[in-house]
Amino acid sequence: MKKKRFHLNIDLITTKAADIEKAVALLDEIGQTPKESFLSDPILISGAKYQLILAIEAAQNICNHLAARVAKEVPSSYADCFRILGREKIISVKLAEKLVSMARFRNLLVHHYAKVDDAIVYGIIKAGTADLLDYIKEIKAFVDAASLEEQKK
Repeated sequence: MKKKRFHLNIDLITTKAADIEKAVALLDEIGQTPKESFLSDPILISGAKYQLILAIEAAQNICNHLAARVAKEVPSSYADCFRILGREKIISVKLAEKLVSMARFRNLLVHHYAKVDDAIVYGIIKAGTADLLDYIKEIKAFVDAASLEEQKK
């Protein structure tokens, strides 16, 4: 069986990874706020929601690029994109499922912003941002391996 050939836009991946890292750093800083203070501060809540949207959309941009270039597929949804990356072994299946949940949460934030439970947002920024950093690590490992493979040809 012949291996698929693909060309990756490294600038796009690098830029979006930096966007994720910046958003996660801000979310981590917001997460230092005690829960009660966070829940009573609409500016912190809005900032946290916005940074979550930015980080998840940057992850989605990378995902769409890799799904198109590597898997040669157009995802049917934000969540489906991460499943494709898991199936193609670009990222681990375990991480893909976590990102599926994150993509669904992003949809909730974007389409039902006012109905989102702010305590859940706080919980995510306390526990969930590491998944985004793991995503960057796994994408970087895939890109590095793909670059090595291409250099061998």
